[in-house]
Amino acid sequence: MPRPNVAQFAYGSATVICSALAMLLLSQARSGLGVIVIAFAALALGVLVALTAPAPRATRKRATAVGAAQGTPVPVQQPASTTAAAAAPAAAARIAEPTLRR
Repeated sequence: MPRPNVAQFAYGSATVICSALAMLLLSQARSGLGVIVIAFAALALGVLVALTAPAPRATRKRATAVGAAQGTPVPVQQPASTTAAAAAPAAAARIAEPTLRR
């Protein structure tokens, strides 16, 4: 399981604090058991928010390297040509190739 980033910690912590305060104010819980139930509910909600917060995407270099390590075909870049006559066959070949998207 990947480690949560700073934004996920911030979203989860803010959710725990705000939801706990809101539930305590709305329920007007005075007993210890009521406060404990609200605290656990706020914690569970904060964990849910932290886990569903979007994680940063992998960079293209890292995704390509991971794909190569897992046996996924990696596209090969062709060198750029300097003349239009040399570029025409390469452009036609690129158009004919099916594009792979994830």
